Amino acid sequence: MRAAVRAVGGLRPAALAVLGVGWIVYGRSISTDPTYGRSRGLAGITRYVPLSDLGWVWVAAGAVAILAGLGRRMRYQAPGFAALAAPAVLWGITYARTAITGGYPSASGSAAAWLAFAAFVVLTAGMAEPAWVVAALYEKRGEPRD
Repeated sequence: MRAAVRAVGGLRPAALAVLGVGWIVYGRSISTDPTYGRSRGLAGITRYVPLSDLGWVWVAAGAVAILAGLGRRMRYQAPGFAALAAPAVLWGITYARTAITGGYPSASGSAAAWLAFAAFVVLTAGMAEPAWVVAALYEKRGEPRD
């Protein structure tokens, strides 16, 4: 397990990579095949920006997260976590607005899910690596810790 942690650089970079890949795949699916339910719930924003373009926002956020995960220090990873949270907050607020105006019956559930997920990403960004990860990463090489 320690070798795997050393290979990916810790749990935080692993989280950035996994979610970054997820955002890229999700964004690509939005861009190539926007579904009716999704576009109906996001009508508050799609009147200004096409859903296919919003998909590329998810792809860009995922790419930023993956690149940020390559940074070994927490300060380099912060933009990646911000990039992961931003589209989820945008989706959550848009769905919440739709739910309040009564435009889509399932919008409240989507709003709750996206806003909770964004909060989870922000909370994860503030967590330090566990002691065993720090030991596996730095103590053997003698590098300074963040």
